[in-house]
Amino acid sequence: MTARPNILIIMVDQLNGKLFPDGPAEFLHAPHLKALAARSARFRNNYTSSPLCAPARASFMAGQLPSRTRVYDNAAEYQSSIPTYAHHLRRAGYYTALSGKMHFVGPDQLHGFEERLTTDIYPADFGWTPDYRKPGERIDWWYHNLGSVTGAGTAEITNQMEYDDEVAFLANQKLYQLSRENDDTERRPWCLTVSFTHPHDPYVARKKFWDLYEDCAHLLPEVGMLAEDQQDPHSKRIMHSCDYGNFDLTEDNIRRSRRAYFANISYLDEKVGELVDTLTRTRMLDSTLILFCSDHGDMLGERGLWFKMNFFEGSARVPLMVAGPGVTPGLHLAPTSNLDVTPTLCDLAGISMDEVKPWTDGISLVPSINGEERTEPVLMEYAAEGSYAPLVAIRERKWKYIHCALDPDQLYDLEADPLELKNLAANPETPVQAATLQAFQDMRAAHWDMEAFDAAVRESQARRWVVYEALRNGAYYPWDHQPLQKASERYMRNHMNLDNLEESKRYPRGE
Repeated sequence: MTARPNILIIMVDQLNGKLFPDGPAEFLHAPHLKALAARSARFRNNYTSSPLCAPARASFMAGQLPSRTRVYDNAAEYQSSIPTYAHHLRRAGYYTALSGKMHFVGPDQLHGFEERLTTDIYPADFGWTPDYRKPGERIDWWYHNLGSVTGAGTAEITNQMEYDDEVAFLANQKLYQLSRENDDTERRPWCLTVSFTHPHDPYVARKKFWDLYEDCAHLLPEVGMLAEDQQDPHSKRIMHSCDYGNFDLTEDNIRRSRRAYFANISYLDEKVGELVDTLTRTRMLDSTLILFCSDHGDMLGERGLWFKMNFFEGSARVPLMVAGPGVTPGLHLAPTSNLDVTPTLCDLAGISMDEVKPWTDGISLVPSINGEERTEPVLMEYAAEGSYAPLVAIRERKWKYIHCALDPDQLYDLEADPLELKNLAANPETPVQAATLQAFQDMRAAHWDMEAFDAAVRESQARRWVVYEALRNGAYYPWDHQPLQKASERYMRNHMNLDNLEESKRYPRGE
């Protein structure tokens, strides 16, 4: 068997990193994730590159910020020429496959994966393009609203459950298929990405998971709705874009939404348990790296905000755990980024960092796993719905800095003010705070040309509006991935030898 590890990436959607202070929070019913955490390198202060699905996932796969991938929002094309971890690993000899969501926009629905086992849950075209030319416009048919909160509760099947049940089933089926090749000394190592859409809203859960949280003590946010004069300008824009004014939330709505969200973490925990169990029974666990992550978080009613689209901790901080051969378990506190995942996977797979470094804004976390502290600042960007101009953020040591050309700067000391209630940029109280603010402003100016960033986003949006309106006239050919199966090559067919077939499909053999 090759010495290179297999890789299982388990990605979830919209999982708040504050719920993973050192693996899953104690109150969460997540035994399988807690067991995985116990043998993982755990990164408490890990951040998304952009708090929205498609930009975050494009950046996750490439290790590049949205300003570099040009995937600014949920309808921006992911160009085929951008190298992803699937490309890097496949180039090095890995088999690469995806079961589940990655929200690729455009005609390329693979981006380095040899095989996709499912279609995506979200559309692949330009229909969800925001428009900076019309600030304040709500596009009702696809913008978020608080119906997810007022409609929270239980169900035994939903659109999202149907999807994630399929994602898990096909992923386990693929693991069984891969296990049959274990006896082949020439086989390729594999990288399977399993990407779920839970616990993303709507906040609806199966009753058996809902019942786990009947007496949960965490069904209300730490910080409730802030007064309007306490909300920053971007938060006000988000509230407008999500149509807060037309919903009257009750405490019961909030409790039910958070309860369903926690319940869906337990739903996902069951799926993680199934995957780890399959690896164990097929004798692949000890040779497989497992990486658990999320694309972005969810505010869950903190500050009165729901969903994501901002740089506060609930939205921007996400779990990251890595377990397997060569990984020493332990908790790491230094800020890290989802941009670091691609170089980390390549490093663990034995790929030269010289081959990867030109194509990523992240850094390998292998030195951190081995005891060195990551000291580089973590960069984030947002240029999608709810914004009228791009926003950027920097997380370094205990500080978080947020900038938008339209708004006053924000600076938070996350050690002294973990709930981010005191914006030190508004009135620095000490020389240290003033110097820190200036240093972040200088860092931002050195890294971003905000005027050019804004112009690039506007040009991209305007182009896509023209193309989308054109392509929806007349005959329409969808870009959505259509998984195909060769049924004539499955199970038993008359061009196959029955004895050979039965032996080759059995693993372990002859026991």
